[in-house]
Amino acid sequence: MNKTHKLIVAALLTALVTLATMAFQVPIPATKGYINLGDTVIFVAALLLGPRYGAVAGGIGSALADLLSPYAVWAPFTLIIKGLEGFIVGYVFYRLFSGKNSMVTRITAMLLGGLWMAVGYFAAEVILYGLPAALVELPGNAIQALGSAALALPVVEVLSRVNALKNMNN
Repeated sequence: MNKTHKLIVAALLTALVTLATMAFQVPIPATKGYINLGDTVIFVAALLLGPRYGAVAGGIGSALADLLSPYAVWAPFTLIIKGLEGFIVGYVFYRLFSGKNSMVTRITAMLLGGLWMAVGYFAAEVILYGLPAALVELPGNAIQALGSAALALPVVEVLSRVNALKNMNN
């Protein structure tokens, strides 16, 4: 796939991250945060396009959702946390596992990215609201990461069966 085509797909996935983040939000009152489905698209983007474009889709798409919703205070943190989440998933899958397309490699990449997301938001929540509120939010972030990985798996499985993972990174 040429760079222009890859950039177009990354832009579409960035918009889809924003939409998925905004369309389904479960508020967490203690930290003024929320659980959402954006990580599902971040995982798909990173596994499909690799670390750089996964970072762009995750960071920009998620931060844009925060800016367009009542959670604008989170946008700088989200840009970094979700950007690195996308980068980690893509890096683990394509660099550490050399793109070996198996269920184990995909799950491992998503779990490591999700772990980073939970730790990153925990640190941000300690800064913004203190340790007690951050502890309240931690289970929600873990559920979001695990749920998003579970939702992304069948999508990525279908994409791998039509060789989309291989074709996107040639």
